[in-house]
Amino acid sequence: MRFFACTLFLVILAGFLGVLNLNGQNIPEQNQACLKCHTSQAHTIYNDWTEKEEKRLMNPFYILDTIQLAVGVHQVFSCIDCHSMDYETYPHDGQLKLEPMMTCIDCHGGDPTYEDWQFDRIEEEFQKSVHYELHGDQFSCSKCHSQHYYRATARTSSDLREIVDYSNKMCLSCHDNMTKYQLVSEDAKPQLVDIHNWLPNQELHFRRVRCIECHTEVQDSLMVSHNILRKEHATKNCVECHSANSMLQASLYKYQNLRVRTETGENSQKSILGLFTVKNTQEDFSNEYYVIGASRIPYLNTIFALIFFATLGGIVVHTIIRIIKK
Repeated sequence: MRFFACTLFLVILAGFLGVLNLNGQNIPEQNQACLKCHTSQAHTIYNDWTEKEEKRLMNPFYILDTIQLAVGVHQVFSCIDCHSMDYETYPHDGQLKLEPMMTCIDCHGGDPTYEDWQFDRIEEEFQKSVHYELHGDQFSCSKCHSQHYYRATARTSSDLREIVDYSNKMCLSCHDNMTKYQLVSEDAKPQLVDIHNWLPNQELHFRRVRCIECHTEVQDSLMVSHNILRKEHATKNCVECHSANSMLQASLYKYQNLRVRTETGENSQKSILGLFTVKNTQEDFSNEYYVIGASRIPYLNTIFALIFFATLGGIVVHTIIRIIKK
C-alpha cells in the first residue's frame, strides 16, 4: 500500500512539473507578457472605432509552441533581444512587420566565442548555394532554422534517425508546404514523389537519409554542408553512396563516429537504410559501408570462402577417388 502511495505521489508530482514547464517555467520571465498572446488562439484588443474590447483570432503563424521554445537553443533569450523594443507597446505598430529580421551571422559572425561552430564558414558556403543565388539576402537562416525552436540535433543527438528526421523536416517545411514555398518562389509546389521517381526504395530513403546528402557539396571540415546545389547537380549515382569510402561516410555517418567516441565496450553493428551493414570500432572510429552488388560484405566473404573451399575440396576428393578406382 505504501509503495502504491509513493508511486501515485511521484506520478502527480511529474504531472505538476510538466504543467509548470508548459506554462513557461524554462522561459525567461520577461517573455511572459509576449507569450500571453503568442501562445493563444485569440487575443483581446481595444477597438477605438467601437470603443469596445474585442477578441480577435491570432495569426496561426505567430502562435508559438512553448514546449519547443523551452528546448530550443535560444530559450534563455528575451524576445526583444532579436525583435524591436517597440514591440513592448501593445497594440503593436503595424510598421514593425517591416522590421528587417536578424540573421544568425548578426550575432555569431566574427565572434571567437562561437569559433568552434564555424558560423563564418557556414555563411561562406551558404552564399554559394542555389538559395542565395536566387534570393540573395532575402533568403535568411530563418527560412530553414527557426530562431524560436532550433536545436543543434546534429551535434547533440546520438540517434542517427533523429538527426535525419530533424534535418529533412527543415527541407520539407518549405518544399512540401505550399504556403511557405510561395514566400520564395512563384512556381507551383514541386511534386517531390514525381521528381524523385528515379530513386529506388524512395520512401525508405526519405526516412533514413537526409536530403542534403544528395543536394549539397560535401565539406569534410564542416559538420553540415550548407552549399545547396541546383537540382540538376544533385547526386543520382547510387554507387557514390552505397560503397566503401562513400559520400555518406563523409557526411551523414560522421555522426556515427561521434557517437562511437562516447561509447565503451565491444564493437557495435547497426543496420542503416535497411541495406547497409555498418561496422564501428573503438580503436580507429572507422566505418565501412556496404550494399549488396556494390562492395564486399565481410560476413558474406567468410561464407563464400567456406563454400568455395568446400566445393574445391569436394572436387579434389572426388577426383582422387575416381583416379584410385580407375
